[in-house]
Amino acid sequence: MDAEKIANALLALRGKKSREEVASAIGISTSALAMYENAMRIPRDETKIKIAKYYGRSVQEIFFE
Repeated sequence: MDAEKIANALLALRGKKSREEVASAIGISTSALAMYENAMRIPRDETKIKIAKYYGRSVQEIFFE
C-alpha cells in the first residue's frame, strides 16, 4: 500500500471541498484527514470504508489501485 498514491487519490477526490467539510462528513478529525492527504499515515480499515462510502467509490479503487 503506497501512502503517496493514497494521498494523491484522496486529494483528487476532495477537489475544491474544504478538508473540514470532508472530515466532518466522514466522522474523522481534520488533522487525521490531513495526515492521510500528506502521506503521513494510512487510514485504518474502518476509516477506509467510511471514506469510500463518502466518495461513492470502492475501497479497492481508492486504496489499492
